[in-house]
Amino acid sequence: MGKEIERKFLVTSSAWRSLVEADIRIRQFYVAAQPGRTVRVRISDGLSAKLTLKFGDRARERDEFEYPIPLHEAEELMAFAIGRVIEKTRHHVRHRGYLYEVDVFGGELSGLVVAELETPEHVPDEMLPGWLGREVTGESRFYNASLALGGIPEIAA
Repeated sequence: MGKEIERKFLVTSSAWRSLVEADIRIRQFYVAAQPGRTVRVRISDGLSAKLTLKFGDRARERDEFEYPIPLHEAEELMAFAIGRVIEKTRHHVRHRGYLYEVDVFGGELSGLVVAELETPEHVPDEMLPGWLGREVTGESRFYNASLALGGIPEIAA
């Protein structure tokens, strides 16, 4: 079991684009979601897949279990998706030694850009990149499960 410790931010400018080190095309969907627990399948670049179980409802920290699964099984599981299949491109961007994952959503969620910072240590605001906007850590409407079941939160539309 791992701990997922992350902060989420809306992205307010495109200044991060020149800093991209890598990108991954992601399709992900949920087969179960309720407050405090989700079961997700993620397909990366159409080449590999993982099943992820997340537990907990604390804003920055949740228990996470992740397992590789055969790609063909992930594609079959898509028939059991609840809500929409999320399409996004995840960009890896470094700033002051920290790795930010900037997700640019496509499909019905086009226009939404969210950055995640996974680190167990507190990063002071003055160390954060200027292209980050409002922090939305703990706002469940910005969690991917909520985006799959609902849509773009009004403030981000």
